[in-house]
Amino acid sequence: MKRGKKYQNAVKSFDKSAQYDVAEAISLVKKNATAKFDETIELHIRTGCDGRHAEQQIRGAVVLPHGTGKAVKVLVFAKGTKLDEAQAAGADFVGGEELIPKIQNEGWLDFDVVVATPDMMGVVGRLGRVLGPKGLMPNPKAGTVTMDVTKAVNDIKAGKIEYRLDKTNIIHVPVGKASFTEEQLSDNFQTLMGAINKAKPASLKGQYIRSATLASTMGPGVKLNVTKIAN
Repeated sequence: MKRGKKYQNAVKSFDKSAQYDVAEAISLVKKNATAKFDETIELHIRTGCDGRHAEQQIRGAVVLPHGTGKAVKVLVFAKGTKLDEAQAAGADFVGGEELIPKIQNEGWLDFDVVVATPDMMGVVGRLGRVLGPKGLMPNPKAGTVTMDVTKAVNDIKAGKIEYRLDKTNIIHVPVGKASFTEEQLSDNFQTLMGAINKAKPASLKGQYIRSATLASTMGPGVKLNVTKIAN
């Protein structure tokens, strides 16, 4: 893949083989986020987990203190008084069974997170083939299957993000935007790492975090000093 001049100049601004402390890495990534839009800064963690074993499947959620910098659209599946509750909490879309054909047949996916009350999971389950591959299926571990829809919506709007292993046992999560201050990015990073370190499976033998890289949408990745972030 041919890279542009900006990317090539950014790569020259630091040692790609070196491992950096968090503060230095954040500073470098921010400096190299030179696109015309506000780039997202992401953390990519290669773990020593084997996601084929259920007990090593890492999945959870955490509220970032400064949010993600992205306006998140929330869809809530509920019924009765929970519909009103979700609407009052600021959910963008609220409904039940009538939304199934819209998603299934019309391909409507104008939302970022799906929340469902437990009594609606039988209905939502029918959307597994559509929502599952996109990582949109509600899940109790992520706090998106709950009767407390007010808290779920408030947390998501405040900057709650989900982290999970992909098929190659890597976790990809947003830390914030390039327009955030270094302090804000650092706060979000520490909160995120605290949650991921806590999620370490008890059955895991060997190293949990093998490598970690911080990168902006269009910029090069900066390697982090793993010994400083794993505990």
